[in-house]
Amino acid sequence: MHVHGTIDFDIIEQTSERVVAEMPITSGILNPFGVAHAGAMLWFADVAATVLAKGPVEATEGMKGFPLAISLNANFLSNQKEGKFKATSVFVKKGKTVSVVRTTVTGADDKLIADVTTSHVLSR
Repeated sequence: MHVHGTIDFDIIEQTSERVVAEMPITSGILNPFGVAHAGAMLWFADVAATVLAKGPVEATEGMKGFPLAISLNANFLSNQKEGKFKATSVFVKKGKTVSVVRTTVTGADDKLIADVTTSHVLSR
């Protein structure tokens, strides 16, 4: 069995305190039930949170100070088949070594799809 999927999204806002991203719901992220796969939603939320924790620095392979995820907690509250998702990431705690980020993923009519909390430690 061969499985293929594609996750594609855009960062539409990035400040020192908030990141907003949008991801279209495409056939490449649908599960066998025809709705977005939980893993695609979690990846989307995690990357948006990582962009916030990383800040304006360009990510490079092996860089020091990259915010590695050390904990993920996700609550999937709804789903949808088409349209787009919006992820909004904000700090719960912005630390020198460990930061905690809350990301909400919303869908059509701003319906809450997922509530994800991630903890990140800066790589050395």
